[in-house]
Amino acid sequence: MSGNRDTAKSFLYSTELALIVAIVVVVTATALIDSNHTYFNKPEVSVRDIARNLSLLGIFALGAAVVIIAGGIDLSAGSVIAFSGTVCAGVLLLLTPETGPAPAGAVVLALGAAVLSGLGIGTLHTWLITAVRLPPFIATLATLVGLRSFARALCEFITFQAQGSRNSQIYVNHPALAYLRQNVWVSFVVFAVLALVTWLILSRTVLGRHIYALGGNEQAARLSGIRTENVKWVAYCFSALTASIAAIFYIANESVANPVNQARGHELNAIAAAVVGGCSLQGGVGTVSGTILGVLFLRIVIDAVAKIIKTGSDVYEGLIVGCVVVLAVTLTQMQQFLASGRQVFAGVRGICAIPTLALTAGLIAMVTFGPWVGLGVGVLLLLILSGIKVGELSRNS
Repeated sequence: MSGNRDTAKSFLYSTELALIVAIVVVVTATALIDSNHTYFNKPEVSVRDIARNLSLLGIFALGAAVVIIAGGIDLSAGSVIAFSGTVCAGVLLLLTPETGPAPAGAVVLALGAAVLSGLGIGTLHTWLITAVRLPPFIATLATLVGLRSFARALCEFITFQAQGSRNSQIYVNHPALAYLRQNVWVSFVVFAVLALVTWLILSRTVLGRHIYALGGNEQAARLSGIRTENVKWVAYCFSALTASIAAIFYIANESVANPVNQARGHELNAIAAAVVGGCSLQGGVGTVSGTILGVLFLRIVIDAVAKIIKTGSDVYEGLIVGCVVVLAVTLTQMQQFLASGRQVFAGVRGICAIPTLALTAGLIAMVTFGPWVGLGVGVLLLLILSGIKVGELSRNS
């Protein structure tokens, strides 16, 4: 009985419940503010669009979450998608006869090549981190930049060999990929299966306990007999593998492998979804359910921006994602702040942060809603934050 009460109490204070409430609030607000009331008038279209984008982001966000729980970071997912997509489309182009569609065997080889390229990239990451001793941030930053450039060169090489001219894109029109594009449920099922497998590994296997132990304290994990380098290899290979699987759906949805722009910047969305879902960048903390809700929340927020701001909504997408991540992490840290008695705006840096935050919020409101709204938001936030600072001073005096 006491165990049930503890479980219920922990759920009330969990990240998952907070995200469920936030998702309901965002959906309700969007349905009311959207001038076209798309959620009410076209519910099937809205659900299909959200499911498609949720699946694509969710597939490689699971990989990002596993690496973060293991105490690492993978910045390369967007470039892995571009590279694996180019490999898949390139193999398909090279094996396609001049007339007629590619045979089924060519499609299987192309999909297999994309998956193998992901596993190879994950192995490369692990080697750079464990053998060369590069920090994960540097190793994956290098492949973030290098892989996209390599994909562009590979794309031009393949098109020259197959078509006699160098092109920056490879178009794919095979019926199998068209089927993936027209049937959203396929990508959704793949996402669901990957989520189930990831949950089983993390919560029901020794490997999962080793991943959490590695992220919690690598030195202690090594001293306890865990082969930490092998665990890192699994984590980074899983991350690259999920990105390469997502690449297949990207080129299917867009009917083209475009290494210049395809999935550019999406690695940050995956990391943001994992962090919003409760994964700690310090490692050792995170759940699959939280990551799924983090992906859903992020996609609904981005979808809400597109529905409310009819023109040029993509300009605000990065801004919204950044603000959501900062707010989510700040709220998760707030409980520790209150428990430890630390000040949010301590010292001179805290005093300087108050006008900086107010000015930033005012500028964002100004470019979004106009100068008077921006002025009002800036002044209001300045007063609120100053009040918090005064409260902190009076509490410690």
